[in-house]
Amino acid sequence: MIPIKLKGRTISRGCAKGEVLLSRDPISFLGSIDPKTGVVIEENHALEGKSIQGKVLVFPHGKGSTVGSYVMYQLKKNGVAPVAIVNMETEPIVAVGAIISEIPLVDMLERNPYEVLNNGDLVLVNGSKGYIELIKQETNKTEHD
Repeated sequence: MIPIKLKGRTISRGCAKGEVLLSRDPISFLGSIDPKTGVVIEENHALEGKSIQGKVLVFPHGKGSTVGSYVMYQLKKNGVAPVAIVNMETEPIVAVGAIISEIPLVDMLERNPYEVLNNGDLVLVNGSKGYIELIKQETNKTEHD
């Protein structure tokens, strides 16, 4: 497989590699995710019951309270944050949270991430240079599992 590289916009610098966890639902870090465990606790959320710890979290955009930025920082301090974030379009709450938590974040990719990425894919997020690279596709899962 030839790695797929998608250019995007740098929001938070840094590089991280990890397994993709996709959500088509927006995420409010205040109320959607337990800052002690990194588990999604929002009822009826696409990721309810799943841990974001160590994942490349792909979601369209954030929602909700400005306190969400601090919750992202708590996730990082507690060792349960995602290693990187990819958004369709990042809004200020998620941007500030990623920056203060030193979580690489890229958005506005040249292709729709939901058409390219699947849960379990291994990707590199380069927030410093503004791109993501699909390193290994998960072959044991159905599309957008």
